[in-house]
Amino acid sequence: MQGTDVKPEQARVPTWWTALEWRSLALLGVVAAALIGGIVLMWSTVNVERAQRAQATRTNAVLLALRDISRTATNGETGQRGYFITLDQRYLAPYLAAREQYRPAIARLRHLMREDATPRQRALLDQIDSLSQAKFAELDETVDEIGQGGLLEARRRILTDEGQDVMERLRRSIAELERLELASFETARNRATSAEARIVPTLVVLLVFILIALALGLRQVIRTADAEGRARNAADLAIARDQADLLARELNHRVKNLFAVVLAIVKMTGRDEPAAKPTVDRIAERIHALLVAHEVTQGSSQRASAQLVDLVETVLKPYRSDDNAGAVSGPDISLPERSVVPLGLVLHELTTNSVKYGAWSRPGGHLDVTWSGGEGRLTLDWTETVEGDRSGVPQGKGFGSTLLEGAVRQLGGSVRRDFHASGLTVRIELPLAG
Repeated sequence: MQGTDVKPEQARVPTWWTALEWRSLALLGVVAAALIGGIVLMWSTVNVERAQRAQATRTNAVLLALRDISRTATNGETGQRGYFITLDQRYLAPYLAAREQYRPAIARLRHLMREDATPRQRALLDQIDSLSQAKFAELDETVDEIGQGGLLEARRRILTDEGQDVMERLRRSIAELERLELASFETARNRATSAEARIVPTLVVLLVFILIALALGLRQVIRTADAEGRARNAADLAIARDQADLLARELNHRVKNLFAVVLAIVKMTGRDEPAAKPTVDRIAERIHALLVAHEVTQGSSQRASAQLVDLVETVLKPYRSDDNAGAVSGPDISLPERSVVPLGLVLHELTTNSVKYGAWSRPGGHLDVTWSGGEGRLTLDWTETVEGDRSGVPQGKGFGSTLLEGAVRQLGGSVRRDFHASGLTVRIELPLAG
């Protein structure tokens, strides 16, 4: 059967699997896990807050109904006493009104607690109902006796402890039911507080995921650049570039989604706390600035300026604060389009190193970025000054050093780093020709 034999070299792994090697799959998994975690957190927090609001509404209505029942019993007793003392039927008005109101008040209370009432709460509801009926039955008998002229019998009934005992038991039952309802509200509030407390640690985890995604993305960019340099065939080089661009766009899209999730969670956290709004706004502003810096260093910003000062300020902005002192100075220099992304990567690497290990990692540190241009070349000096003696010079070359030297070499420039007792000085020299 000719034409059906498959040669060994034809049994290849599918092209899509070759492109999506395990590192890319791991990156997509991290981003997907972060997005799903953020959505689950927001959903659970919304549900808990909704339950708290519903419990607060119910508790308020239950307390009002209990106070109505207590007030009707008190008003009925007051009207009875006034009628007994004055024999004037006008004083029966509070008693008659209370007699008409107490049954609807008890019915309303039963309706409010029909679904979530505990066995003890149902028992208390039955006690309140029976005690209210007993109290008004006693009031009815006394009023009837007064109306029929039986003042002595009415006085004897009033002076017994029967009515007072029923009233005290009714008040105790109402007070206990109020305490149980307030305890239910407190439980719902504690659940909401616990859910809000989980937001901050989750934000930290999401930010770690973002940093991991950025680091893996930078590594992917370096690996793609190395693949382009080693390509021998023009067609293979074009395919490699298309794959790298697709992965970079996918990465940037998902990283932006992560920033959007973090911003949404931060704003949701301060939604019901007006006092925290200034702090929430500052956090949101810093996260947005970090997104802008990421867009510039990844070449995806729609408004990235070709001015050197704008590039430096954009990269530094997410990390600058009262504690992170820094100064930027130099003449207006327009960067060639091809220099913006590599130089942005270099500045981003220097900035993150300063935050982790350098001047901005300890109190009293100071960062100065200055530059000058002439004869078609740019000279940029990055100077970090720290208080006290530096603990030592880093040994060996890490990924950051490779990134720094590779990006500068890509632009045809040079970089020199000098570690000294008071800090670090980095000099970068680049051609400005496009």
